[in-house]
Amino acid sequence: MNDEVIYEHSANPLVDFICEGTGGRATVFAYGQTGSGKTYTMEGIQSRVAEDLFRTILSGRKPCSEETTQISVAYFEIYGGYVQDLLNERKKLKVLEDAKGEIVVTGLKEFEATDADQFLDLISTGNRSRTTCSTEANDTSSRSHAICQIMLRDYETGKLRGKLSLVDLAGSERGGDTKSHNTQRRTESAEINTSLLALKECIRALGVKKDGTKHVPYRASKLTLLLKDCFTSKQARTTMIATVSPGASSADHTLNTLRYADRIKEQKIVIDSSELNIKTTLGVMDQVKEEKVAIDSSKQTIKSTPDTLRKSASSSIKKKKQLASSMKAAQKKKDEEEWRQAAQAIFEQEEDLLNTHMSNISESAQLLTEEGRMLQQVQQEDVTDDEIEAYATRLEEIIERKTDLVEHLEEKMASFRQTLKHEEELSKRFTIS
Repeated sequence: MNDEVIYEHSANPLVDFICEGTGGRATVFAYGQTGSGKTYTMEGIQSRVAEDLFRTILSGRKPCSEETTQISVAYFEIYGGYVQDLLNERKKLKVLEDAKGEIVVTGLKEFEATDADQFLDLISTGNRSRTTCSTEANDTSSRSHAICQIMLRDYETGKLRGKLSLVDLAGSERGGDTKSHNTQRRTESAEINTSLLALKECIRALGVKKDGTKHVPYRASKLTLLLKDCFTSKQARTTMIATVSPGASSADHTLNTLRYADRIKEQKIVIDSSELNIKTTLGVMDQVKEEKVAIDSSKQTIKSTPDTLRKSASSSIKKKKQLASSMKAAQKKKDEEEWRQAAQAIFEQEEDLLNTHMSNISESAQLLTEEGRMLQQVQQEDVTDDEIEAYATRLEEIIERKTDLVEHLEEKMASFRQTLKHEEELSKRFTIS
């Protein structure tokens, strides 16, 4: 399948969507193992988006036209927990949430593009600045998640009329792929796997309960926080491109990628943002009222006491607040570290479970072949009593071995489920700011 076919069925409809000028948020992200062609595919999509976007704007057939709309590009990466501007000397950026619940990347610089060539020059600059390293699986492995944001803004007001995000996720890696890595490469792999797991947890949590009570851990990583609006906004459209390698040695990676993609494909998310905002606002207002009543009550009490007692009470309250804040920060750090350990344990146990399962299948096949030969021998007319006795003895050994294989796999499965449950409980308790 070439890039043109992929583009026509993935990103092309999203270009028309953002050009409607209604503030639509469109996202395309590529997921797959290292070396499966994610970056190559995304670069092809980027070039076709450039041509298609400017052609649509210049045609005037959509509300976003050349006279009213400015096209700008921002490009940044998430590497090792840090966000870096790829178009502005890799300067460090901060990810914050404003009063409206919108995720804002502070310090991110946008560059205006007046034609497709200038647009592609900006994209090429960003791609060259991205963090890459040589690994066992790929000579130029991307070690960061790269997010290219294309904004359509109103010329007069600067209001956002549409946004397309092209996300090239770093490749997933199993423990066996990182055996010869140095400490830095292993740390990068752990960070990549942790953020991909956080994304998977968000996808799994979305739509699990129709009443919306399921906790969705968007703050578990910078990646999920930045992609939050592509899953929750009523004006959002999201496409995932799953890339796989054809080699037999990549079969387990391929199955994992397809399971991941199928989980996203089957999601049906219905979220009423207005109700959510109203409930949140009312909850905050109630909390403010309660705090105001408590403060007013405290003020009345303090006014009725002597100056020395008032100062003592004020100092005591301040110390209690500082102590509570310190304890909360310490607990948050502890929960975060515990969650990261659980997330890494999931990847390790998942790999161990898959390897055990495949090993069981292989050994069971060998035992089945042996049983077939045994049956043929024992069914012969000239079979002796000693041969029948040997058949029965060996059959008992085979049955015992099969039982051991099943019990061992069940133990692995139970442990994996317990770790998944533990990680889900931890993800509800902490947030990463």
